[in-house]
Amino acid sequence: MKTGTTRASLASLALAAIVCGLPHQSNAQVKDVASLAHLPTAAPARTKFFPLGEVHRGLRGVAYTVFEGVTPEPMDVEILGVLKDAIGPGQDMILARLHGAKPEYTGVVAGMSGSPVYIDGQLVGALSYRIGQFSKDPIAGITPIQQMLEVRDGQPGGGMRVADKSEPSTDSAANKPVSSGGEIQPIQTALVFGGFSRDTVDRFGDNFRALGMSPAAGLGGAAAAGTRQPEPIVPGSAVSAILVRGDLSMAGTCTVTYVDPTQLLACGHPITQFGSVSMPMTKAEVVTTLASPLNSFKIVNTTETIGAFTEDRASAILGRFGDDAQMIPVSVEVSPEGPPETRPAAGFKQVAAQIQEIPIPGTGAAVLPHRSGMHFEVLNNRQLTPAAMLASVYQSLSGTNQSGNEISYRLHGELMVKGLPPVELHGIMSATEANTGAVNAALYVNERFSRLYANSLEQPDITGLKLHLEAVPERRTAILESARLDHTQAHPGDILEIEATLHPYAVEPRVVRMKVKLPASITPGSLRIVVSDGATADRLTSASGLGGQHALSLADSVDQMNRLHSNDRVYVTLLEHSAQAALDTQALPGVPLSMANVLEPLKAAQKMQLTGESAIEAGSAPADYAVSGTQVLTLDVQ
Repeated sequence: MKTGTTRASLASLALAAIVCGLPHQSNAQVKDVASLAHLPTAAPARTKFFPLGEVHRGLRGVAYTVFEGVTPEPMDVEILGVLKDAIGPGQDMILARLHGAKPEYTGVVAGMSGSPVYIDGQLVGALSYRIGQFSKDPIAGITPIQQMLEVRDGQPGGGMRVADKSEPSTDSAANKPVSSGGEIQPIQTALVFGGFSRDTVDRFGDNFRALGMSPAAGLGGAAAAGTRQPEPIVPGSAVSAILVRGDLSMAGTCTVTYVDPTQLLACGHPITQFGSVSMPMTKAEVVTTLASPLNSFKIVNTTETIGAFTEDRASAILGRFGDDAQMIPVSVEVSPEGPPETRPAAGFKQVAAQIQEIPIPGTGAAVLPHRSGMHFEVLNNRQLTPAAMLASVYQSLSGTNQSGNEISYRLHGELMVKGLPPVELHGIMSATEANTGAVNAALYVNERFSRLYANSLEQPDITGLKLHLEAVPERRTAILESARLDHTQAHPGDILEIEATLHPYAVEPRVVRMKVKLPASITPGSLRIVVSDGATADRLTSASGLGGQHALSLADSVDQMNRLHSNDRVYVTLLEHSAQAALDTQALPGVPLSMANVLEPLKAAQKMQLTGESAIEAGSAPADYAVSGTQVLTLDVQ
């Protein structure tokens, strides 16, 4: 038998003894043999746990993590002591120093969270915390396995505590000083952006850093669809939680601590601590580990999907093999600007019908337009989805050959919600002094997602997002400069003509004409007529704009969003001298005084607001610019 084979066989047997809790050598012997060892090719059939009460200074152990490839490698561990309540109330942390050529060179590495630590062949916990940023020693904190098992078993201990993201934490390790040289903090989760530019990460990375993740662009990604990784998941393997997959990818990677036939525990600290989650769980390959004085990290490619993470708690994340995570399919199609006659007035269905063929002027022929599209899936999570969608939509636009700082977009789309009408998306997303058109388009979509997830009564089941954007090679903004009536006196039922002068960016002014019919029931006297952009029309006519603050059902929220006015039209609103009730999703103008008295109890309960002036929508006209501004006219109704 060859010497190399003999040494490898001995190493595997020694490590199997350590992991499975069988009789084994002394610590000194283990140290010599473990340097050659590899983990067994399958998860141990039985795992023994080292009691936290028996942990003390001077114990020696071994930890496993992947530095390169998919095979975990050993590191010697020296126990320094136990820090009481270091992670939180009733949550102790074991402090340890790592030994070995690789950990002493790289230090504590982002992506190492969850690396299992064994003492005398028994699992004691997971490497999960570090001290400061520039520590010269590879000193790490270990989350005791007993606290991680609370997540597996669903016990209401410290492992099941969910942080309130609206308030700063007072008991997390990140806020508990250890010495003047630094603070205990979770080992950062390397959040790898695949297919994203550095510009996208720079713009939106803070949304993820606030959650303890370390965003990085171009330092890993996702393997091709259907890629398989034959090596089994074992303690010490790299595993990834997926936020985005498809043409774009976004994944947070840490290390597996514990495996049984149906589930695994990883990280030893939360990724987001949102409690119950649904994120695809994949195997991962570590391309290499980059050493850095500031923050060493693993460069990772995600590979085969093996289940879903279902719990993200204070002491661990829990993944279940074979589970399917709920994802939101997204399609973003971008095409160049077509001839005016091909532009749909509004609505995604009209776009889908009209973008199939574009006629070539003067020929009678038709060709398919050149289009570039992105297709991906985003996790469905109240806290994470808006941030992930914001970055993904922006990247879908800024990464095309049609993109540019002065590019604007005519946007049409639908945001689908199970059991409800789709949320309609429509408008001109133009470059401004503050943002590019791509940023404004992403913010527009993000705002709609945020409204749905902010619903306090129901959790939305979002089933898809479809966007079509027509790239316009100019800044499409216009200021509403002036407005005038064709005459200053009228009678109820008369038809008025209104001229609105728009001044587009760096272009000569243009006039938009609208005909408006006065209601036959309008009250004689002075009538104010507001000519405005869509945002002003929203404030005048919607319940939220009039001060309605009570919680809405999800159906009402969708209805309210579909009543919003797009930004590419000029609107006319009549302000009549009669009572108006702001109720649920809409304003009810022209409420008789007797009815207003009947509705008084609703007003007292803050379910309705009464105002002394009614806003009546009278008409609008297309502008094909992102319009801003308001003009108020006065008409004498006789």
